[in-house]
Amino acid sequence: MANIKEQAAAVNMLPNARLTAAQVINSVFSDGAYANIALGKALSKQNHSEQDRRFVTELVYGTVKAKGTIDWLLQQLVSRPLGKIEPMILNILRLGVFQIYFLERIPASAACNESVNLAKKFGHEGIVKFVNGVLRGAVRSKESIVYPDAEKDPRQYLALKEFHPDWLVKRWLKQFGFEGAQALCRFDNEPPPLTLRVNTLVSDRKTLLASLQDGFGAEPSKWCEDGIVCTKIPALSVLFSKYNDMFYVQDRKSTRQNSSHGMFYAQDESSMLVAPVLAPQPGQTVIDVCSAPGGKTTHLAQLMQNKGVIYATDIHEHKMKLIEENSRRLGITIIEPSLQDAAEFKPEWESMADCVLVDAPCSGLGVLRRRAEARWKKNKLDLKTFPPLQRDILRNAARYVKPGGRLVYSTCTLEQAENHYIPAEFLENNPNWQYAGFQHPLTGETVDELQLLPQRDGTDGFYICALVRKE
Repeated sequence: MANIKEQAAAVNMLPNARLTAAQVINSVFSDGAYANIALGKALSKQNHSEQDRRFVTELVYGTVKAKGTIDWLLQQLVSRPLGKIEPMILNILRLGVFQIYFLERIPASAACNESVNLAKKFGHEGIVKFVNGVLRGAVRSKESIVYPDAEKDPRQYLALKEFHPDWLVKRWLKQFGFEGAQALCRFDNEPPPLTLRVNTLVSDRKTLLASLQDGFGAEPSKWCEDGIVCTKIPALSVLFSKYNDMFYVQDRKSTRQNSSHGMFYAQDESSMLVAPVLAPQPGQTVIDVCSAPGGKTTHLAQLMQNKGVIYATDIHEHKMKLIEENSRRLGITIIEPSLQDAAEFKPEWESMADCVLVDAPCSGLGVLRRRAEARWKKNKLDLKTFPPLQRDILRNAARYVKPGGRLVYSTCTLEQAENHYIPAEFLENNPNWQYAGFQHPLTGETVDELQLLPQRDGTDGFYICALVRKE
C-alpha cells in the first residue's frame, strides 16, 4: 500500500507540460532569453515524462516560430492592442492559439481549458474570463480566417503562412523569387537533424556509425568526411543508458586518472567545412580570432593531429570556459584561449601565424532553423551594423598571417554585403593578398568562395572564402 501511495503522490507532483511551456515562452518574449537555453534549463529542473518533454519542446518551438502569425490571429480576436495585455497572459494566449490553429491532434476544448487553468495561476477572475472568451472565439473563427492571397500579396502570404517577419520575406522574395523564398522559410521551420563531427583523435566515422545503432537514423555526411547526420534522436533514457560511451571513450595511451575523451562534437555540416578549407598542418601556429564556443577551433586541432598551437580568442570572458570545456572533452591540448577583441591589433602576433580563421560575427540569417526566436529579434537596420565590424576584424586578422600564410573568412548568413563584398573589398585594398582557391566539397572543382543556401543545399546557410598572403 505504501508503494501505491508513493506512486500516486509522485504522479500528483509531476509538473504540467503546458505550464512549463508557457513559462519558457514568457522568458523568451518578455525577458529576451534564447529558446533552446531557456527550454533546456526548464526541462532539467522538472520531472517531466519523456512524452511530456517532447510535448513541451513542440509547444515552445512551435509557438516561438509562429509568433508573428499568432499575433496576427490574436489581433483579430481582441479589441485592445496586444502590448496592453500583461505579458504572461499574452503568452498563455499565444500558446493556446498555437494549439488551436496549428496542432490538429490537440482537441480545441483541451487547448482552451488548459489555457484557462494557466490563467488562473497568473491572473484574477476577470483575466480568466478574458482568456476563456478569446480562445473560445479562436475556436469559432478557425475555419473562417482568410489569409492574404499568394498571387496578390506574396509577401504577406509567406510571412503569415510560413512564420517569418515581413521585412525578411520581402528581402528574400527579391533575392530568390517566390519559390526560393518559400522553400527557405519552410527549411527554417523544420527541426534540424542532429549532425555530429567525429573526433578523429580518438575514433573514426566508421566506428562512430557502428556505435549509433538503433534509433538514430545515422548516415555519413555527403559534405564532410568527418560528419554524420542523425535524422532520428532516441528518448533521453535510451540515449544515456545505451550510448553513454559515445560522449566519452577511454584514452589508453594516457596515464592520467581522468583519461576519457568524447567521440564527437555536435556541429552542422556547413560549419564542418570551414576547418578543412583553412587546412592547417600538424605543428603549425594557428589563430582563430572569433572562436567561442570552439567548434571550428577543435576541428582545426583535429586536422593538426593535436600538434602545434592554436590561439583561440573571443571578446566575451564567459565564453573562454566553453572553449576550455570543449577542448578538454575532446582530449585537445594545443588550444590556448585568450580574451581578445578581434578588431584590436595584438603586436606580438604580427606575421606570426601560418593560418588564421575569421569566423566573423554576422546577422545569422543562415541558421534561423536552429534559433527559433532569432527571426523576431532581428530587423533590417541590424544588417547595417555588421559589415563595418567585419571589415575591421578581417583587416586586423590579416596582419597576423605570415607571408605565404592562409586566411579563411566565413559567416553563417546569406547577406552578400557580409559575405562576398567583404573579402572582395579587402583584396582590392591589399594587393599583397589574393584568393587561395579550394575544392568544392561536392563537385571537386576549384572555387574562390562558397555560398551555401539552405533551400538549395539542405544545410545551414554559410559562406566561406580562402585568401593567401603573397610571399
